[in-house]
Amino acid sequence: MSAIAAKPVEATHRAVLRLAIPLTLAHMTTPLLGLVDATVIGRLGQAHLLGAVAAASTVANFVFWMLGFLRMGTAGLTAQAVGAANADEQRVVLARALALAVGIGVVLIVLQKPLGWLGFALIDASPEVTAAARLYFDIRIWSAPFALVNYVALGALVGSGRADLGLAVQIFLNLLNVALNILFVAGFGWGVAGSAFGTLLSELAAAALGLALFRWLGWRVAAPWREIVERSGLMRMLAVNRDIMIRTAALLFAFGFFTAQGARGGDVTLAANAVLMNLFMLVTYFLDGFATAAEQMAGQSVGARDEAGFRRSVRLAGLWCGGFGVAGLALALAGGEALIDFISTNADVRAAAARDLAFAALAPLVGAPAFLFDGVFIGATWTRDMRNLMLAALALYLAAFMALRGFGNAGLWTALLIFLAARGALQALRYPTLTRRTFAASGLSNPRAEQSDPGAVRAG
Repeated sequence: MSAIAAKPVEATHRAVLRLAIPLTLAHMTTPLLGLVDATVIGRLGQAHLLGAVAAASTVANFVFWMLGFLRMGTAGLTAQAVGAANADEQRVVLARALALAVGIGVVLIVLQKPLGWLGFALIDASPEVTAAARLYFDIRIWSAPFALVNYVALGALVGSGRADLGLAVQIFLNLLNVALNILFVAGFGWGVAGSAFGTLLSELAAAALGLALFRWLGWRVAAPWREIVERSGLMRMLAVNRDIMIRTAALLFAFGFFTAQGARGGDVTLAANAVLMNLFMLVTYFLDGFATAAEQMAGQSVGARDEAGFRRSVRLAGLWCGGFGVAGLALALAGGEALIDFISTNADVRAAAARDLAFAALAPLVGAPAFLFDGVFIGATWTRDMRNLMLAALALYLAAFMALRGFGNAGLWTALLIFLAARGALQALRYPTLTRRTFAASGLSNPRAEQSDPGAVRAG
């Protein structure tokens, strides 16, 4: 196998948009699914059933979100194999990730009782809600192997540059879930069990579609067991996934801590922060899309040993992330109060949210570099550094909160902005060293990279 890449990255605005737009749309389908599920259950007229689905979904989604490393790790390793034009490595990465997904899924099913007990103990809902939520969770957990296979499928499609097919699978999954929820809950009258069965069958069908797409693309997903458990490759995948999981846990803790401290400020503060966080999340769908585009392009460039393409990719994705950060700031300042009034009818909540609107408006702009560099670090598999820098930013966040807690909710929002800024700044400081180290490691760069102008950015 030659060390010179056969597939340098196409670092253009068009290439970034071709990846980012489908991924943004895929991210945005998830909350729509939750809205439909809540509506179907809510129309049964029993408040405890709606609460049960919300509680059980929170527990299940937390477990699955913690395992999101399967998508991110697979995307990074696949992109590098694609850039290196190493079909054998791409095949083994996919087979190894699928085996890991199925194995973890089976473990989750075996551990469903203690996982459910811990999750519902932390939520501490009423006995009526908890009983219905357990029913939902005990059915939904059986979707774990299929849900994790879907993570791997999405990661492999993104890593290979087929974000369009990734979007197709996500749309299929969510539309089928909506249809089955309506059929089982409203049609058959199965209640929360019907909602859980709908999700289970949707995940199974989407996993089957993903595997069918692999076959259609001509990808081989089978590999000898000795290749799957080959020590260096397996340990690399496990290390990448471990680091991403720790990073994700730290991120979840940071936002969970924000919610918990807001709750200590009272119901009005908690509700106002929830409204403002929705404003922030609207922009993050776009930032996530461009971050995932950076993930694929950075990984492919690393595999291709194309340093100039790598730097161009980061610069282009950074321009789009920064642009949407500025746009988010402008839109929030211009229309934020109208959206607050639309979301909440409570006068006190409206006033509290309007008072702190500037903080939420700044969050997308301040956080844009963190989104960008998360994608870059995952694509380049700099996951150990990403993990360590996330933990450092988390420590700064907690220290800032302790120093600013006398300022109430404004201090809490300021600490969150410091956390977002610290993540991006620390990664930006580390980026030049890691780039030099990565492309000097082989002692050979791609000829196209050497002949290109490292400062040039080609327009799409």
